Amino acid sequence: MDQYLYPYYRRDVELNQTLDREHAIEMLHSCWLKLLEVNKIRSGSHSKASAGSPLYQNVTIGGQNLVDGQPMDAVNPLSYAILESCGRLRSTQPNLSVRYHAGMSNDFLDACVQVIRCGFGMPAFNNDEIVIPEFIKLGIEPQDAYDYAAIGCIETAVGGKWGYRCTGMSFINFARVMLAALEGGRDATSGKVFLPQEKALSAGNFNNFDEVMDAWDTQIRYYTRKSIEIEYVVDTMLEENVHDILCSALVDDCIERAKSIKQGGAKYDWVSGLQVGIANLGNSLAAVKKLVFEQGAIGQQQLAAALADDFDGLTHEQLRQRLINGAPKYGNDDDTVDTLLARAYQTYIDELKQYHNPRYGRGPIGGNYYAGTSSISANVPFGAQTMATPDGRKAHTPLAEGASPASGTDHLGPTAVIGSVGKLPTAAILGGVLLNQKLNPATLENESDKQKLMILLRTFFEVHKGWHIQYKHRFSRETLLEAKKHPDQYRDLVVRVAGYSAFFTGALSQTLRTISSPRTEHML
Repeated sequence: MDQYLYPYYRRDVELNQTLDREHAIEMLHSCWLKLLEVNKIRSGSHSKASAGSPLYQNVTIGGQNLVDGQPMDAVNPLSYAILESCGRLRSTQPNLSVRYHAGMSNDFLDACVQVIRCGFGMPAFNNDEIVIPEFIKLGIEPQDAYDYAAIGCIETAVGGKWGYRCTGMSFINFARVMLAALEGGRDATSGKVFLPQEKALSAGNFNNFDEVMDAWDTQIRYYTRKSIEIEYVVDTMLEENVHDILCSALVDDCIERAKSIKQGGAKYDWVSGLQVGIANLGNSLAAVKKLVFEQGAIGQQQLAAALADDFDGLTHEQLRQRLINGAPKYGNDDDTVDTLLARAYQTYIDELKQYHNPRYGRGPIGGNYYAGTSSISANVPFGAQTMATPDGRKAHTPLAEGASPASGTDHLGPTAVIGSVGKLPTAAILGGVLLNQKLNPATLENESDKQKLMILLRTFFEVHKGWHIQYKHRFSRETLLEAKKHPDQYRDLVVRVAGYSAFFTGALSQTLRTISSPRTEHML
């Protein structure tokens, strides 16, 4: 937005001075409030997966422009004005995203941190150093790649040139697939067997951990194929019944091709697959590997029985505590679990990229799938449908969201978290690697802490090649508990849910309010 509106801002505020900066910020406020007026009626299941009534309107600022073939910092005075306007209003809509790059000035990064201090979960950051070169590798023209913007939560696309959606319409529950892999293909929730296999913990017949990984590979490939079949049906029905004529008229190449965006009219078209429970997958595999196969501290059938009983009883609870405290956890910069998770995730990536969406070969560049970790709030309803997992998580409780660590398992501070996230195959997850971090309310109260956060951001993006990060609300656990008890006194309290913010008391379910409280609060 700071790029296409800046010529008007420059003319009115800087050159002709027919408008002062304060009035311009007031006009931006009016725009944000107008966006906030819109709502969407969703089905019950959709509402659970998109809690807080998000509309995924995303304003992107910062980044780089390509000038005479050379990348140049794109920050301008309007970039600062947009930041300030969002920080003053502290609304849930629109999402505010900042494109980070290595040449970003400390002044602008400092302005971003000032808005983070406001505590309403914005801005989020995307990394030009990953997105732009990977987009170019896909076949996106360099000028377009440098003009990308955040869409929805954390997904990215080229505005006015992309197909009608950036993300898929089906989530894969990694934790549930992992449980099936451990039990011969049997789904622990329904009891059904969709893809039978011989090996199972309950039979005690895994010979080694490599066979567990083979079982995971087989199951995730199968469910990935099934998710694409679902995607194809949904896409085909939408193409036939929801033509999006107005939207298509605003997207490049649709008019020239005489095709809607759903028929392949757009210049580019990629869709990301979505998953839930990434951290639960890594933590569970690490626990099985260490405690069952390396140490022999827990027997295969013993673990299977504890999972089936949801860790009920003293003996099973003691086993659960061993799973929680005796195995490495993702989010602590531990290669033991981090590389294992990256290895398991790579199987999904390799399978997904084999498939085409229904627009493939009908005009757009692309027409394929790539991975993305934006789970929105689906970790809650999906967790409610998932039985106990080997990371010590009890049945029907929320799963981990995005690529963030499971709640309460990241014990070594924010630098360890970014170390873990950086080991994911980030360059191949172009649908976004969503990382939420929560800062202790006392953090950022002084200049020293602010400088530490700026260094942390630069380290994450430049050293660890991070894709995305955002900082959740800075309200204390006690404040959130008080808001649950006395909602009328906290009607303006805004919290970060996933890739968007929402009003804590008015829009979120009781379950989501509860899980907003236990997340690890990091100090700098």
